[in-house]
Amino acid sequence: MFERKIYKEMISWKENQNIKKKALVIKGARQIGKTTIVKEFARKNYENVVYINFMQNESIKSVFNNDLIVDVLIRGITANIPNIKIVPYKTVLIFDEIQECSNARSSLKPFMEDGRFDIIATGSLLGIKGYNKKKGKGVPTGFERTLYMKPMDFEEYLWAKGISKDIIEYLKKCYTNIEKIDDSINTKFFDYFNEYICVGGMPEVVDLFLKTSDINLVRDTQRDIIEEYKDDFGKHLNDEEIEYVDSIELNKILEVFESIPSQLSKENKKFQYSKIKVKGRASEYEKAIEWLKDAGIISKCYNLSLIESPFDENKVDNQFKLYMQDTGLFISMLDDDTSANILAGDLGIYKGAIYENIIAEAFTKNDKKLYYYSKSSGLEIDFVTKINGEITLVEVKATNGNAKSLKYLLEHYEHYKVNRAVKLAKTNIGYANNILTIPYYLAFILV
Repeated sequence: MFERKIYKEMISWKENQNIKKKALVIKGARQIGKTTIVKEFARKNYENVVYINFMQNESIKSVFNNDLIVDVLIRGITANIPNIKIVPYKTVLIFDEIQECSNARSSLKPFMEDGRFDIIATGSLLGIKGYNKKKGKGVPTGFERTLYMKPMDFEEYLWAKGISKDIIEYLKKCYTNIEKIDDSINTKFFDYFNEYICVGGMPEVVDLFLKTSDINLVRDTQRDIIEEYKDDFGKHLNDEEIEYVDSIELNKILEVFESIPSQLSKENKKFQYSKIKVKGRASEYEKAIEWLKDAGIISKCYNLSLIESPFDENKVDNQFKLYMQDTGLFISMLDDDTSANILAGDLGIYKGAIYENIIAEAFTKNDKKLYYYSKSSGLEIDFVTKINGEITLVEVKATNGNAKSLKYLLEHYEHYKVNRAVKLAKTNIGYANNILTIPYYLAFILV
């Protein structure tokens, strides 16, 4: 099993159970390793583990159909799953794919009020469905500790490759002290980063690549995952019990999803509905975009009217870019030879899109909301964020260019009130004129 950063947060949750009893709910897209990490955590931290997968075990759903009384639920679970032990204060119940049983999620409140058992629930699509709108008993507000899991970030990928943590700490120290990285190490880490761009952070894909180094198998597996995602888009189509997605909305979700490569290949990457349909309108596709975002498949990056905090108050709702939350999946949506070209150092016509996507992905995995700044005058900043609590302009350069917009905004501090910037490029660490230049692969450090 790969080492994942979320594990420390799970330990923190368990330690805080003595303060207030809450169920742990881990949300995230499919195939990112939720079930694996939960099972490993449970194995290491509990005497007894009871695993229930609501997608695979249809019959156990009926246990939760009546009054949600803990002793009755325990009796029903033990009747349905032979040879398990549920010992009070020593047992964790794992409710996997809990979005498939809305009443199981409703049961978290009585379980937590009872206090004898710990519960960890996982769900892909919980942000969209959450609970059955027509039949569910509701979401237990105040009784859940929610963690959002994402695909592996670059540091987790390095851990999986067995790269020494001492070397990673050396890179972090160079960043903190603004010191040049040893040239041989810098070159090697660009190679690792190009791998990561192609492979991405889906654990199954990472495992396959580390075992085989076969980039064609990687691409085929990524495309299989994308097909599974597409199946999920219409999973509850025409379901009589679940008010979810109709056939018209399904087509819109597919149209938005499949338009992402062409959206990002443009010089102006602002999302354009005309790229989906000649006379496409915002009102037609808003729900489809939100569906993909809530599913953890894409991220939304808003244009800012002003570079001021709070960013959310200054975002322009109808001006945004879309990025994939896993760049490896994005690469698999491009031409067959794209991965080979990237590994050879040639990103082709998509190079700007690929680099922007990988940086957007790094920010998202650091729990940053995404914003950019663009004006009709030609001023454009790829990302505006806070780094160490201070507003910072971020430019992603496919080549180590001049970053004219970045310099202009810094030079006009009296108007824009920003004096910090980071430029990511294929380069080493350096600092001049309030601009910190760092190699792309250090984006995971920017918090």
